[in-house]
Amino acid sequence: MLPVVRTSRISAPAVLLALSIAAVLGGCAGRPSQGVLVPTAQVAPGNTNVPIYVVTNRKRSDVDPGEMFSGDRSDELSFAEVTVSIPPDAARKIGEVQWPASLPGDPQRDFTTVSADYLDKTHFAASVAAAMKQSGRNKVLVFVHGFNNRFDDAVYRFAQIVHDSKVPVVPVLFTWPSRGELRLRAYTYDRESANFSRDALDNLLSTLDASSAVGEVYLLAHSMGNWIALEALRTRAIRAPAVASKRSKLKNVMLVAPDVDVDVFRSQLNRMSGARPPISLFVSRDDGALSLSKTIWGDVARLGDIDPTQEPYRTELARDRIDVYDLTKLAVAGDDAHDRAFEQVGPVVAMIRQRMAQGQALGEQKAAAGRSRGLRSSARGRPCLASSWRRVDEAVTSQA
Repeated sequence: MLPVVRTSRISAPAVLLALSIAAVLGGCAGRPSQGVLVPTAQVAPGNTNVPIYVVTNRKRSDVDPGEMFSGDRSDELSFAEVTVSIPPDAARKIGEVQWPASLPGDPQRDFTTVSADYLDKTHFAASVAAAMKQSGRNKVLVFVHGFNNRFDDAVYRFAQIVHDSKVPVVPVLFTWPSRGELRLRAYTYDRESANFSRDALDNLLSTLDASSAVGEVYLLAHSMGNWIALEALRTRAIRAPAVASKRSKLKNVMLVAPDVDVDVFRSQLNRMSGARPPISLFVSRDDGALSLSKTIWGDVARLGDIDPTQEPYRTELARDRIDVYDLTKLAVAGDDAHDRAFEQVGPVVAMIRQRMAQGQALGEQKAAAGRSRGLRSSARGRPCLASSWRRVDEAVTSQA
């Protein structure tokens, strides 16, 4: 668990040390230096192949074929499709990405890459439509990652989320130009890259709206990626409020551990007014990563670690019709509160599996979910993920 930083003044060396030791704000430990996206011909019985459809404003890498896209910014959108092989549940720890200790990795125990192809926009749209036709699904889940994510980090994490949650969707990853480095200057670079990327995400959402193959879109954002998501929604509301509110296929926005200033969030909501989809907020009051971010930004509250039962948050969230899920009570020894939602899977994506299958927005289920309720964890600690969506749903319902 990351330590809570309580002082309002902290030196740059101390911040750098904390960033390095704590792997703060979405850091990925144990990953190889590069090269995991080079496809391997090795196969293993019982593995599951997860195709990830990619939209990015990163620059294409000319250095390492196993990198595909770098952390540099591009003015143009690029597209790709990467298929990830995931070992059987018995051979891995559910909720985690199992990086290979050495390349190309052992598919019997590691995540490995089956295929990795660059696409143009036309072939990207055709591939998504074909995946929908083949699977019989017309729902898209768009994932926006946070700080300190290389391209391969984002691809493998999203593959893990989709596989472990078993949501009935076609996965589309929006990956923005994060440096993928644990340094203070990388944090500031990533924040500016987040600003740089809001129009690109807006472009993707508009493209999905225009696709006849797409029925519904769900947006899942983590950490700093929430800034991009909220700014894209704000842009859509300003540009065309009628389209944003009535014609959009975006059914729900899930904000997980948002590294967003609370006051700025209020301003963004006010600008969106009624032209926004239902919003679900997932917080952890023990999120040390956001506590450190709060210190970096001048001791200003971050949205992802508020106490939703306290004022003024309780009243404001109820007024703005935001469903809040407090993951603090799901803490288990040694977990990372900032990544808790994805390591345990159930609290976020898997919880909405049944509702998405019914074609309902999460916001339409308020009677079952309640507001500002803490999720109750299993008496044995970490929930059993094979049925986590059901157990977490029951936990929320029991407290409504």
